[in-house]
Amino acid sequence: MEAAEKQDAIALLKADHRKVEELFAQFESASGKSRKEKIASEICLELTVHAQIEEEIFYPACEGRVEEDLIKEAYVEHDGAKVLIAEIEAGGPGDEYYDAKVKVLSEQIEHHVEEEEKRMEGMFSQARHAGVDMDALGEQLRARKDELIARYKADGLPRPKTATFVEATV
Repeated sequence: MEAAEKQDAIALLKADHRKVEELFAQFESASGKSRKEKIASEICLELTVHAQIEEEIFYPACEGRVEEDLIKEAYVEHDGAKVLIAEIEAGGPGDEYYDAKVKVLSEQIEHHVEEEEKRMEGMFSQARHAGVDMDALGEQLRARKDELIARYKADGLPRPKTATFVEATV
């Protein structure tokens, strides 16, 4: 078994965060529409899978053990990211707002990561202090992540499923 497969939940999720931060930096310095589109697609895949494994496995394991407001905010932040991801995927680097959407997504993710990783009061810290079994969760997250990446690389990203958005009535 590879070392990456033995990561506990927090190590796996933090590794995802670092990978996406690096991809955003690559996008920022990239030139050429095809290169930007390739990097943006990778960002969208990574974030879609990351959000899904957090929502399916990590956040439910944290329910009742982490401040409820942190979990609610995380779902809302994910939903905002999903909307931007869908717009980025539907568009292309020739679109007027393409780079701006990727930049705003980067800023939203930066804030979200900060909320999860804060040293004392962050979600990861609270979950670890509450005794959540990070080793078992890490195995579940890794297996689901591998499954989703294979599926989405073969079939493309799914339409976003938001947990908190409601239809606006005017």
